[in-house]
Amino acid sequence: MRRVKAFIAVVVFWASLVCPTPAAAIDLKDIIKGGALIIGGGALVKAIAEPINDFINTVTLNRGAQFQGHTKVVPIVSMGDGTRIGAAQVGGTSLQSVEDTQAVAQLEVSFQGIRVRVLIPIDSLNPIQQFRRVQGVGVTAIIDVRI
Repeated sequence: MRRVKAFIAVVVFWASLVCPTPAAAIDLKDIIKGGALIIGGGALVKAIAEPINDFINTVTLNRGAQFQGHTKVVPIVSMGDGTRIGAAQVGGTSLQSVEDTQAVAQLEVSFQGIRVRVLIPIDSLNPIQQFRRVQGVGVTAIIDVRI
């Protein structure tokens, strides 16, 4: 956990250099609007993917709910209102399908006044250009960080 916090601090520091604010204090909203944290967010997911994946697998094993297959952690790419940073653990019985999964697309829609978030394992980090759903892979955990 200390490595994760240290990495977040480095990303925020780097972002403050790339997107300087007029005040001495760092305004996190300005950094997010500047996009630097989004770039850092993808790097953050890559940096913590393996230890978080191992942690989730250990927790589920200890609770008697271990996933019987292959897992990995990938970024969540939101499609809809705003941009968000997140990660998800995906799992599948085919190692090739799990390896093909590059991200999870999150679609936010409304159904009769109920907010619905659809999570789709995809084969691309940029769903705006083009992507395909990876068959045989599902989302097994959601990782989010309060900023």
